[in-house]
Amino acid sequence: MLYDCRSPADRDRGIAAAIEAVKNGELVVLPTDTVYGIGADAFTPYAVKALADTKGGARQAPPVLIGSRHTLDGLVFSLPQAARDLVEAFWPGALTIVVEHSPSLAWDLGDTSGTVAVRMPLHPVALEVLRETGPMAVASANKIGQPAALTAEEARDQLGYGVRAYLEAGPAVDPVPSTIVDLTGEVPRVLRQGAVTLPKLRDVVPDILDERGL
Repeated sequence: MLYDCRSPADRDRGIAAAIEAVKNGELVVLPTDTVYGIGADAFTPYAVKALADTKGGARQAPPVLIGSRHTLDGLVFSLPQAARDLVEAFWPGALTIVVEHSPSLAWDLGDTSGTVAVRMPLHPVALEVLRETGPMAVASANKIGQPAALTAEEARDQLGYGVRAYLEAGPAVDPVPSTIVDLTGEVPRVLRQGAVTLPKLRDVVPDILDERGL
């Protein structure tokens, strides 16, 4: 079912349907501030597996999206000061941080080696869903090898009936992917440059390394 969230009535129905679907272990497609994402409850292993199966690829650990900065403290073992500074500067927004997750978490995201990639997206529809569902495993809403979906309708064309609810909010405004920063080592390092540029990151964390370790 596709809901046009540009209509207030359809938005309310769509968000309610998406929240119910996630809580029932089903998949949803939702807008983010980059591209559209396909999401599942991060703590429901069969839902996370269904996400990978629907995308049609090998199971890689998906990033986790959250609806509040405070949620981060419940997910990580310890949060470095650099991570706190980056979150304060760029969340919600197109910055993904890789941190060590708490070993007590009852989730199975795949082979993560004890780490998790976390982001708080800057999109009102996504945030409204996430604040009710809690952390969601979210990957780009497309089949492996196909272009990233810039609308929910494009995602539906690729993913079909594997998804319970599609939330349409119009074309993605800024489809540049998020920047990914690894904060699990002694020195923060950029794994992927994206919407948040290296100079902006260094304004906050001066010693951060680029992808080459420089």
